[in-house]
Amino acid sequence: MSNLPLEVVGVFGHTIAKVIPITIVLAVVFALLTNFWACNPGAPWWRKRELVTDACYWLFVPVFARVFRIGLMVLGAGYLFGIHGADDLIAFYDHGHGPLSELPLWLQGILFLVASDFMLYWLHRMFHGSGFWKYHAIHHSSEDLEWISAARFHPVNLVIGTIAVDVILLLAGISPDIMLWVGPFTTFHSAFVHANLNWSLGPFKYVLATPVFHRWHHTLLEEGGNTNFAGTFPLWDILFGTFRMPENELPKVYGVDGDQAIPTAIGGQLAYPFRHLSAAVKSTQSA
Repeated sequence: MSNLPLEVVGVFGHTIAKVIPITIVLAVVFALLTNFWACNPGAPWWRKRELVTDACYWLFVPVFARVFRIGLMVLGAGYLFGIHGADDLIAFYDHGHGPLSELPLWLQGILFLVASDFMLYWLHRMFHGSGFWKYHAIHHSSEDLEWISAARFHPVNLVIGTIAVDVILLLAGISPDIMLWVGPFTTFHSAFVHANLNWSLGPFKYVLATPVFHRWHHTLLEEGGNTNFAGTFPLWDILFGTFRMPENELPKVYGVDGDQAIPTAIGGQLAYPFRHLSAAVKSTQSA
């Protein structure tokens, strides 16, 4: 237990050391791309409103996700398989376990991407429901949608969504080795679909989520904010009737409906769902 603070500091330092170079590369890449293929007119990403808020999320989310992912994997291995102790846990997860771990690594990676995107599609739709929306609304609160907006997620949204899905698939036996290429792909693709780019990729718009596809999801509800839930493969939206990409048309307004006063600073945003819940409890008690 005495080494726990040092281990947490180590996780934080290692994660930040990986995040900063990636952030610099993405900043340069999308600054160049949006200079020529901007989707909506306006100031460049480095002059967007709430840039400090998004930068905080960009650094905070990877650290939070990594710590919680490891914690849930340890709890899951102990509860489901009776695996305890550092060495046994490392051996258990090292290259996966069970039938899935015996598949070629490239096939495990594809299975991970398809299965996680399918689960996240339905979780995403769940978060647009009334009970969970207050957490997901934080992600939709950005009115200047750009690549750096991709990390704006409330911790509750992260735990129930991305982190839980990752842990389920790793507990199922898929090797963590796939993260060596799945991780960079998902990081880049998430930034890509949030970038201010007018790309739809022509006929491939039905194969891979694009910036235009995802921008329709970030517009107001009456414009199409309840469509295009898939993170990577639009196939799910096509199959389940939530696909929307009008020809030669782009959303012009982003964010949440005007009656939702969401704070602009990260501290206020993290507290927002709980203040909302507290207000609902007080209202019930006074009724």
